[in-house]
Amino acid sequence: MRLPMADDDARWFSATDIARLVGAGELEPRAVVRAHLAAIERLDPRIHAYIHVDREARSSPGPYAGVTLAVKDSQPVAGMPYTYGTSSWRDRIATDDAVAVARARSAGMAILGKTNLPELAASIGTANALFGSTQNPWRQGFTPGGSSGGSGAAVAAGMATVALGGDTGGSIRIPASCCGVVGLRPTPERVPIEEVDATVLQSRGPMTRSVADARLLFSVMTATSPNGRFDSKRRLIGMADSGPFGVDDACRDACRRAAAALESAGHEVETIPWNPQPVAEGYGVVRRASMASFPADLSTFGPGIRQLAEQGRGLTAMDYFRAFESATDAANRSVGVPLQTRYDFLLTPTLGMLPMPIERVPAFLGDEWARYTQFVLPVTFSRSPAISIPAGLHDGLPVGVQLVGRFAQEYELLDFAEELEKMPGFGFQRPPGLE
Repeated sequence: MRLPMADDDARWFSATDIARLVGAGELEPRAVVRAHLAAIERLDPRIHAYIHVDREARSSPGPYAGVTLAVKDSQPVAGMPYTYGTSSWRDRIATDDAVAVARARSAGMAILGKTNLPELAASIGTANALFGSTQNPWRQGFTPGGSSGGSGAAVAAGMATVALGGDTGGSIRIPASCCGVVGLRPTPERVPIEEVDATVLQSRGPMTRSVADARLLFSVMTATSPNGRFDSKRRLIGMADSGPFGVDDACRDACRRAAAALESAGHEVETIPWNPQPVAEGYGVVRRASMASFPADLSTFGPGIRQLAEQGRGLTAMDYFRAFESATDAANRSVGVPLQTRYDFLLTPTLGMLPMPIERVPAFLGDEWARYTQFVLPVTFSRSPAISIPAGLHDGLPVGVQLVGRFAQEYELLDFAEELEKMPGFGFQRPPGLE
């Protein structure tokens, strides 16, 4: 028996609930797709999360029929634009699906469209000359973070069940924190990537409204499944809540609330040192080189990106090697070695700063950028999986905390993150004014 419900109710259903209801014959997959397409038509003229929408999107038979998926425009979807936010590729149409997209289709998910990103994914906001700025669903005029800001905004606003993001220097975790959603950066190469990655740091992962949905989408993306449930024994957690660049009080307070919640559940938390400065310096070199490697005409890039790419073309192999080595060494000292020798997980604020107005987003690879990304970048260079969890609001804007796990142990990380998510003060909240 199908349950009577308003179409709009379905836009907030979790992927796990959709699978259960459709499997039981209580929900029509088309109802979810219809609800999200209606929400996009109603809300996206204001939010600008999408750069392309498939108005004929539909589910196919499979275990996750009815679940809808938004895809960051740095990942190909057959028959849809594949612009990377740059005018160099404004007319490019993908001929094939990314592996994760193909796996989602095979599982029955409906691909709603492509989401906005900054040019070449090179910003901690989400704006470009082709498609304009994506707004934070929590407050007009504020950044949703970047570079997967369109995906984060779509999920937070109830314009998709789940979304795909990409993360090299924090680009899943940053918008997850800014938009108040869950964002998982898997260990690099856990999800196959079809493009050449000059940084060898890129990771694709899920952006969702719950840890359970992040687990589900990660399972689909990687064609893996959990090896049994995580045991709830007492864990030792290393916490870093400060650094040389300074940290906004609200970000530090969120981390300390998470530490207190975990201690109240019987876990042990110890403070650890954090040294992001060599990582930020090394990433600046590595990222310039990666922008220079894009197979496109530099003259078509925006001025800021063009300058960084030109600087990248002036680097030598030894410049790249020394920068990568220095950043990796510092990251391993702060993240990798502590996880392998003492701690089960690490806990930090996701960001060093709260979401800001779009016009005040720090310049990419600048000083304020280093403050903003000081907790996500060392994790990137350690090649460890990490997840950002919503940790409440400050002055009406979301703040997140980051949990970091051991290499390739995403399911253990997800299970521990779910424990924190269930505690008071954590987990997704609906932004106001999105009816």
